[in-house]
Amino acid sequence: MAPAPPPAASFSPSEVQRRLAAGACWVRRGARLYDLTSFVRHHPGGEQLLRARAGQDISADLDGPPHRHSANARRWLEEYYVGELQGDPQGLMESEAVATEEPQKTDPAIEPRLKEVDWDKDLVDWRKPLLWQVGHLGEKYDEWVHQPVTRPIRLFHSDFIEYLSKTVWYIVPIIWVPLVLYLSWSYYHTLAQGNVRLFSTFTTEYSVQVPGSVFPGLFVLGVFMWSLLEYVIHRFLFHMKPPSDSYYLIMLHFLMHGQHHKAPFDGSRLVFPPVPASLMIACFYILLRLLLPEAVAGTVFAGGLLGYVLYDMTHYYLHFGSPHKGSYLYSMKTYHGKHHFAHQKSGFGISSKLWDYFFHTLILEEPHLKTQ
Repeated sequence: MAPAPPPAASFSPSEVQRRLAAGACWVRRGARLYDLTSFVRHHPGGEQLLRARAGQDISADLDGPPHRHSANARRWLEEYYVGELQGDPQGLMESEAVATEEPQKTDPAIEPRLKEVDWDKDLVDWRKPLLWQVGHLGEKYDEWVHQPVTRPIRLFHSDFIEYLSKTVWYIVPIIWVPLVLYLSWSYYHTLAQGNVRLFSTFTTEYSVQVPGSVFPGLFVLGVFMWSLLEYVIHRFLFHMKPPSDSYYLIMLHFLMHGQHHKAPFDGSRLVFPPVPASLMIACFYILLRLLLPEAVAGTVFAGGLLGYVLYDMTHYYLHFGSPHKGSYLYSMKTYHGKHHFAHQKSGFGISSKLWDYFFHTLILEEPHLKTQ
């Protein structure tokens, strides 16, 4: 017989108020208390929206407006459960929490704890690398991978390969922005010499000279092409549904993108690591060189590479940033949050909604849930 779970901790209204005054963000559902201090910056609706509800009962907010929270969001909330509220909660409702610029960390003794491994519920052993386990999930994989958790993910047994599979966000601009600048400078000067001719590899009679003045247009074309490639990769590759009987395709899907949906706030896996990114970028460059003269291909490639950097930085910010309400990034943060928690089959745009509009995969608000 499994041991009985430890009794839930209990907190008096005055103790909760003390934590709120110190900058913590605790909310409740009835008498159940949740410490969302570590989650406020991740919240798709923005940090201020959660802090405005500190100390309050959020039961009605979960049902909307502005929207009804998904089953995944409600399941996620339970991971922040810390205990029960003693006595009458009226005192919490009548008081305002005073937020500080540097909220204090939750006491380690009551930090939200993840449950012990339960094969009936978790399906995998979180103490071991996951990549070799997910293939055995079969038909359960698709549902499992779209139920997010707050724990970090380990993929490989090898510490070295595991290290290569992670990266911090600032590595992306450090590595790729200097290359963008170098290629732009180099190919602009090549175009400015007036010796580049389009289709000169096929015939000289009908070739067209490419002047340096077209450099900005070619560069912007590269950025635009990346935005389409971003959408196509996200929709058709990252969100393919692997066959339930294919162990290796399930592994491949989890390696490419499933891990991100399982642990969307694992900061070490939000941008592409340099090694796999280099392989994809090299393939993109080779393809352009096969179709276009070197200077033209290189200019388009430089624009596309900048588009990729902006995409990765935007994606990271949408998960960890706290944009001002009403701003473009705030809109994209809430949009991307809906993609993770409720609409995994739509909302594939990360840096913009352009291609979601064009291909009719836009996440639409339910009219009766719009904020008045």
